[in-house]
Amino acid sequence: MFFSKPMAYDSTKIFSIQHLIILTLTIIAIVIAVKYTKTSNKKSIKKIICIITIVAWILEIIKIIFNIKIGNGSNLNTYIPLYYCSIMLYAGIFSSIGKGFLKRIGDVFLATGGIVGGVLFLVFPTTSITMYPIYHFISIQSFIYHGAMIYLGIIINKLNYITIEAKDIKYYAYLLFVMCLIAYIVNLKSGSNLMFISRNFPGTPIELIYRLTGKCFTFVASLIQITLPFYTVLGIKKILKKIVRYEVISWETAKHDHIDKLT
Repeated sequence: MFFSKPMAYDSTKIFSIQHLIILTLTIIAIVIAVKYTKTSNKKSIKKIICIITIVAWILEIIKIIFNIKIGNGSNLNTYIPLYYCSIMLYAGIFSSIGKGFLKRIGDVFLATGGIVGGVLFLVFPTTSITMYPIYHFISIQSFIYHGAMIYLGIIINKLNYITIEAKDIKYYAYLLFVMCLIAYIVNLKSGSNLMFISRNFPGTPIELIYRLTGKCFTFVASLIQITLPFYTVLGIKKILKKIVRYEVISWETAKHDHIDKLT
């Protein structure tokens, strides 16, 4: 069962009890991991990124071998790591052993796109639990992998491993542009739908974009991935920063008012 073929057993529906259980367990694991990651040493954070990247690659290689063994060798969609969330595999390498431009590319993606990609998958795990039971390797691997994406993004921001600025869009966009370009070329030659930019993916939010954009779908789908996740995280960070600043100012004001009353 753990390595059964797709649809060999009853798969799990999105938002079913089983989905909500594994989603809840993943969130709890992320919260606990973040809570107990208290180091502010950048070397320690880099080591964490490196370890998670190695584990992620091991799981990905097992996934590739599994798909080839069950006869999916001709279906590139099932095992080629050329999807948005697959970028963590490459970004993790850039962040761990890269220098200068490449390292910044890796760090920026992990701090922004990693969070967005991880969250979207946990809510809509259409490429795993809809084809396999919840206790299947693919289902478990997918939640571990995307949970790790969110965890890395949170600690990078929370522990100030890097500071994300608006100008960092160039690092994020460059990586995403290259990935979309490679995926598009492969899709043209093989008929695949890597990065979900060449055709519709029914039953997902991609379907809405496909219906609205028609012939411009590839361009729009690519542009969304190249820009929106980065600006979403950047915007949320700015909002949170303002909230924290407001609470600090309010606390300082209340403290001074209290002192004034006493005097």
